[in-house]
Parts: sequence; C-alpha cells; structure tokens
Amino acid sequence: MDALVVVESMFGNTRRIAEAVALGLGERVHARVLDVPDPAAARAAVDADLVVVGGPTHAFGMTRPSTRGSAVEQGATGAVGTGLREWLDTLAPAAAGRAAAAFDTRADRPRLPGSAASAAARRLRRLGFAVLTRPESFRVSGTPGPLVPGEEERARVWGANLVARLHLRAGERSAG
Repeated sequence: MDALVVVESMFGNTRRIAEAVALGLGERVHARVLDVPDPAAARAAVDADLVVVGGPTHAFGMTRPSTRGSAVEQGATGAVGTGLREWLDTLAPAAAGRAAAAFDTRADRPRLPGSAASAAARRLRRLGFAVLTRPESFRVSGTPGPLVPGEEERARVWGANLVARLHLRAGERSAG
C-alpha cells in the first residue's frame, strides 16, 4: 500500500507535522511527503491508497492568496501562488477504494474557530474519497510557531492510527 502526504507550509511547522505523520504511516505502508506546488503531487494522488492533506489554518480556514501574502509579510517563506485550496480544486475525482484524511496547524488559543482540515476533508469527500477519521489539528505557539511541545509525536501516532484504520477498512472490503 502507498500513502501520500501533501502539505502546504508557510513557516515550516505544517511541514514538520507532515513528516511526522509520514513517519507514523511508514511503519506499515510506503509513505512520502510532497509539497502542494510540486507537480508530482497531483499525479501521485491518483495512485495512492491513502492521501493525507495538511495545511495551516488562516482566517478560520484554508489559506487564500491574500492570507498567504500576509504570512509572507510576517516572515513566512512558503509558496504564495498555490495553496492546499487550489491544489484540491485541481485534484481528479477519487477512484473506488481510495481513502483520505486531513490535518491542519493552528494557533494554540482556546476556542479559536475555523479549521483548514475540516474544509479540506469536506472537499475530499466531494471528490469521492473515503475520509478515514475526523480532521485533526496540531498546535503552534503563535503564527510563526514553533510547534507546541509533543505535537510531532502526536502527529506520528495519528499517522500510525490512520494506517490501522486503512488496513481495517481494506479487511472489511475484502470480507464483504
């Protein structure tokens, strides 16, 4: 089985979470991480058994050109042109049996509304992916970070749990 983690990262925190998720996935499946602007990401998503997408939460949802521009003004070095929102818009509908999951990074503030991961999961469902679990949020200490201590390990465990859900789902399909 193959898993693909596609990530948009402005300050590097979301990329670190993506790598930790892939580490957890890689305990039982072949997993790799590609950045949203990488042309290989959309092609690889067609063949992957599991597609995991992640991006930062900006202005209560997935980034937009204006919010990415604001992040660059605050010191971000991520790509400004293409974000997770635009990447999902170009993604082909999922073939039967394809699974997905979504995560985001967000400021560590209580009751902060909105989630890039929730919006991404909705789009994945509309594309025909079976979303394996609720969207997950990982915390950063303020806009540029760093990650809250323990979040990378939590992301690794989340990735390992995704694989368990994927294998369970595959077993249910083959038994039915």
